[in-house]
Amino acid sequence: MTTVGFIGSGSIGRTLARLAVGAGHHVVLSNSRGPGTLVGTAEELGPRASAATSEEAAAAGDIVVVAVPVSAFPHVPAAPLAGKTVIDTCNYGPERDGYIPELDDKSLTSSELLLRYVPDALLVKAFNNIFFKHLLSLARPAGVADRSYLPIAGDSAPAKAAATEFIGSIGYSVVDAGTLADSWRQATGTPVWGTPYGPYSNENGQPVGEDAIRAALATATR
Repeated sequence: MTTVGFIGSGSIGRTLARLAVGAGHHVVLSNSRGPGTLVGTAEELGPRASAATSEEAAAAGDIVVVAVPVSAFPHVPAAPLAGKTVIDTCNYGPERDGYIPELDDKSLTSSELLLRYVPDALLVKAFNNIFFKHLLSLARPAGVADRSYLPIAGDSAPAKAAATEFIGSIGYSVVDAGTLADSWRQATGTPVWGTPYGPYSNENGQPVGEDAIRAALATATR
């Protein structure tokens, strides 16, 4: 099975790690505070999980998930991500990240900004539009009627294929939302961000089909 490295192990990172372990993958967790702070999480996830530094997690992963604040992009290790499929789950929030001119004037998407720091990675935007509790509760096996869809965006067809396979393994189908330049359509506040899966107050969420995700992407305005 695939080894998935995690740079950032907050709510989305831990949820994805749990789903990945459940699907038979190995996971290597990291955060900015060091592997010692993740030992308990790794033990809870079981023998397929371990804790490491960000550089080690990046090197170990066949696929690497980046789940950090946008303000932490400069600290994402670039060299070990070269040539790898890297899933960017991040959302820009000026109140947390500070104001970033290229994002505020919309000359770049947040994924394009991340690519400046990891230029040799094969980035795919995914998982940024769903509440972590919904991400956990809405996972379904392939072929069931209420399997939900997630949008993905990226510039590399092989990386999109690898991300689609991984996402499929943990319980979701995908809608191709275009390139990294198009990924603003799934950014914070757009119609596909959060709302289709139900309110945060409903921790179980509601399944969302392909047509609804495509419609939400199509109605986004910048």
